[in-house]
Order: sequence, then structure tokens, then C-alpha cells
Amino acid sequence: MPERSIRLTRIAVRPGLLALFLLSLCLLSIGVAFSNPSSQESAPGFKVGERLTYTVGFEKFTNVAYAEFYTVSRGKIGETEAVELRARFKTLDFLSAAFYLIDESRTIFVAPDTALPLYLTRTQYTGGLPKESIQNNLTSPTGNYDLVTLIYKMRSSEGAGSINIYENERVYPVTFHIAGVEKIKTDAGEFDTSLVSIQSEYFNELGIREPRINFSNDEARIPVAIRFRTTKGEFRARIASIQNVEPQPEASPTPTPLSTPKPTPGPTATPNAYTENIPLPPELSFVLGETLEYGLTAGGQPVAKFELQATERKQFQRADSLMLTATVTEAALGSRLLLVGDQVKAYVNPETLGPRKLEIKLTGTLGTLSQSVSFDERSNLITFKGTGQVEAPVGTHNILSLLYAIRSFNLKPSKDTSSPINDTRVAVFWDTKPYIFTLRPAVAESLTIRGEKVSAQLVSISTGNPQLDALNIKVWLSNDPRRVPLRFSLGRYQAELLSDKLVTPKSSVPAEPASN
Repeated sequence: MPERSIRLTRIAVRPGLLALFLLSLCLLSIGVAFSNPSSQESAPGFKVGERLTYTVGFEKFTNVAYAEFYTVSRGKIGETEAVELRARFKTLDFLSAAFYLIDESRTIFVAPDTALPLYLTRTQYTGGLPKESIQNNLTSPTGNYDLVTLIYKMRSSEGAGSINIYENERVYPVTFHIAGVEKIKTDAGEFDTSLVSIQSEYFNELGIREPRINFSNDEARIPVAIRFRTTKGEFRARIASIQNVEPQPEASPTPTPLSTPKPTPGPTATPNAYTENIPLPPELSFVLGETLEYGLTAGGQPVAKFELQATERKQFQRADSLMLTATVTEAALGSRLLLVGDQVKAYVNPETLGPRKLEIKLTGTLGTLSQSVSFDERSNLITFKGTGQVEAPVGTHNILSLLYAIRSFNLKPSKDTSSPINDTRVAVFWDTKPYIFTLRPAVAESLTIRGEKVSAQLVSISTGNPQLDALNIKVWLSNDPRRVPLRFSLGRYQAELLSDKLVTPKSSVPAEPASN
């Protein structure tokens, strides 16, 4: 833990402080739904599949909490149309010690036509066993907005207007207006924004002063930054990455609304046993054991062959993990760029593909890139080359984990080439620091792969690293549900798919108990 975190002054816990963080949660939650609609996939004003990640700062401390928010689906609760949002907000250890421990997730269903809240499930993880509460507006529809739907209404009112919200069993008037324009720099890039100022007695009662939101001045209208002041200082939430996850064709399971909260389950006597190599989540575009072989050429001359494989799912450092590998299987005679056995291995979260460990072992002329990198999911610190350490945005990938994650992104080209609003920005660790990679999708084109014409999508990647950008990195993904990388291009080097097979890992009996 950084030494600076110990110097924070301990503050007495009071309800208003928790509300400060929940304000950030609510403001950010609706943010995932503010981009341009996606025709058949999305309700008006909501873009299904958009996932935004934010870092939260306090005064001089740049990373005291994080939030990740996802517009999941459009479907029905019973017979009622609804858009499903999910949100997670968590304080990191040093802020939790000084202020208050917050670890909360929310699933929110909103009416797509009015933006009124329909149904909300809130789960808190701070007291040992999860504590769940439910707000059900289906049987008695409300005409008042809450903090989440307030922000949506602000957007549809183009930044100015007045509305009532219902919070803490009271109705509060809220007014808002555009206070100016600002250029905001974040981990995800620079944005021209409109600054919206909010006024309400509700915020005054909680000790919140000058709540402000910056919306990007483009069609996407991303909530780029959220700020508010307290007697202790200023809180800032800024966007760290913008991703578009391809929606699944199957409808999301419809929850059954409850008239009363479910009882809290009692503790189990023993933890469940861990089973190795269980199938991967269906949301991913690949399956366990997928093995892709590529031929690497330079100026048309063979250099090497290598395999990408989703190798196995096992516990790594007592956490359920997926191992991804890139292994050199053949090398051209006389070539020293890559040698047989050279390998890149990544352990990642099998649900999110967030990296936990990266091991690069190269013995050819690229041997200087060899290193071991550890990713701390709790503190967002990355440790590399034994002693190096750097703080990174939430959700930072490495090269190998990004290569698999990109296959689940909703990479659809912008209709307006002069305003590429569908660019995806992802934090990626390379060598000694994180960079913001920008993925720009193009329209479908035809490639000849293994003697057959196939439809593919070109994705151009800019990294912010001059050496990498000089290579003009490109990847072509198949236009089918698997989104297989068919071709890579890096400078004079090109890799093309040679074979695609399934090497199923051996099933395993229950292994060591899962960690609590």
C-alpha cells in the first residue's frame, strides 16, 4: 500500500458520507446508457452493450475508488418493457480505512420510454454476508425520478430544466443548467464537453456542494467527469475506458419481482470444492481449448508459426483463472526473431478477462521484452521487472488479454467518418506503463484465408506509444459470432490464420477448496 495512504486523516462515519459515494454510483450508473441508440439492439437513448469504467479521486489522491457500469439488455419484467443496467462501486483499501468501506452492486430496470425506475436490486458486500434490498415500482408506478433516472432526464432535456426526485422517503425539486464548456483530459483521452450544474436541497442536506457533470459534445454524449465538493475536499470521477460489448442474441433471464426482500441465507459449514476446467461464460466469443495456428511472414517470407490457445481454467494464486498462451511452434531456418518454445502466458479472470499475471519468455532478438508482470485487482497497481511498480486505470489489459477481449467488443463502424463516435478506448500495459489504446473499426471487407473468401472487419489500433504506432497495428476479425482474429499486421510483419481446432483440456475431479 502506498505510504501516502496512511497520512489520510480518519473521519467519523456518518450517513451523509455514504451518500456521497452513492451519488457517484448513481450518476455513473446511468452514464452507461447515454450514448446514441443502436437501432434494433437498444431502447431509445440506451446503447446495449456499452461498458464504461471510471476511476475516482479525492483531493491529491488519484485512485481511491473505482466504478464499472454496463448497459446489459432490453427485455421484459413480466409484461413490462425495460432496459437493464448493472453497476459496481468499490472503495480501495486506503480510502476505506480513512472514510468508509463501500462495496456495492446494483441491477436497475428502467422504462425505455419515460426513463422512470421500475425495479432495483441493491447488494452490499461490506458486512460479511451480502445484504440485498429491493425497490419495486412495478405494482405501484412512480411519477418521480431517482438519482439514476434524474441524469437520464437531464440528458433528454439537453442540459437544462427542473424535475422532482424521490429519495430518503421525500420528494425533492432539482434544477439543472449548462454552466459552460470545458476540455477534459482523462485516461481515456481528451474530450470537448458541456458542464452541467445541479441544484437541490437534497444535495445540501447531505453536505454535497457544487455537483457538476461533464458530457462529451458529440453524439455519444458520454458522461466524462463528475465532481462535487464536501467539507473535507473534492471528489472526482473520470472515465478510464469505453468499451462496447457485443450483446448476446439470447434474452437475459427475467427476474421475478418480490413483494418483500429475500431472507439472508445462513453461512455454509464448508466452502464448495473447486472444479477445474469448467466451461467459460457464454458471453465470451471463444471456448476453453480453442487453438488457433498462425503463420508469420516478413515481406512475404516465412518467419515462424505460433499458436494462440485458451489453454485451461484452474486456480492461480487461489483465484479461479483462465490461462491464455501464445507459443512459437516453428521457426524458419536462420531466423532469430522468434525461436521454438518462445511463449507469452497470461492468467486472467475467466469472467471479465481482466489480467492477473503476465509471463513473457522470449529467447530470440525480442528477448529484451521478456519479463513477469503482476496485476493487483484490488489496488490497481502493476508490478513489473521485479521492482518496478506503476498505478494503472481500472480494467487495464495486457496485450494477450486484450487480444481475446477485443473479440467480445461491439466494434461497429461509425456512420460519420469525420466523427468516429464508435471508437473503443482501452487501457493496456506495455513494457513499463499503461497506454490508452484506441480501436477504430472499419466496414466489412473480404479476405482470402486458407484459400477461401471470408467476411472480415478491419480494426486499426493506435496506442499512444510512438514506437508501437510506427508499426501501424491492424487486426482483421471474422464477421461471425466467434470473431476469430484472421490476420494481424505490424509494420512489415503479417500473421495469418492457418488452422482452427479444439484441444479440450482434461476434465478434473474437484481440486482444492475455493478461497473465501
